[in-house]
Amino acid sequence: MGNLPPFRRTKRTRRDWARPAAYGVPKRRRAGGDGWLAAARGLGPILVAAPLAAFTAVWLLSGPPTAEAGSRANGSDSESAYFSRCVGPVRVTCVIDGDTIWYRGEKIRIADINTPEVSDPDCDYERRLGERATARMTALLNDGAFSIEPNPDGRDTDKYHRKLRILTRNGRSLGDTLVREGLAEEWQGFRRDWC
Repeated sequence: MGNLPPFRRTKRTRRDWARPAAYGVPKRRRAGGDGWLAAARGLGPILVAAPLAAFTAVWLLSGPPTAEAGSRANGSDSESAYFSRCVGPVRVTCVIDGDTIWYRGEKIRIADINTPEVSDPDCDYERRLGERATARMTALLNDGAFSIEPNPDGRDTDKYHRKLRILTRNGRSLGDTLVREGLAEEWQGFRRDWC
């Protein structure tokens, strides 16, 4: 068979197998601590976190896009955002109750309807009906693009400095949907006793 060198097993520890030199790979030299490569190594987490933080901030302010935002039945409906229930002192885009919302930092009173109160109801029935109206308005706003139209009577704000607006989708008032479902009444100029 010829002259074959004898097989010798060398004793190695587990730590040796984790080193590249154990596999015949030469040891790489590291860049100096004062080079641009060393400075760039510290930027890795920042380069990942900065775009993620920017996306999160935009998403929180305007909400995720809705499914119908790109395929609207009526091209005139151009507003859309993700609405949730208003919680806490900072309010950007959320629903307070069935007839009051925050949209992109502006407080809007839906001018064509009146819904039961949820923050200071006169009875338990008004509170329950107000919660249903709030949930329904939230669902309607999240259902697709809508339009914000001026108040038909010409007033821009109410005595609480809320913008008076009508919300529509495909030319139909979202408030009328709540009226038809028994969760609101047409605005008569005063607050109704729901009890």
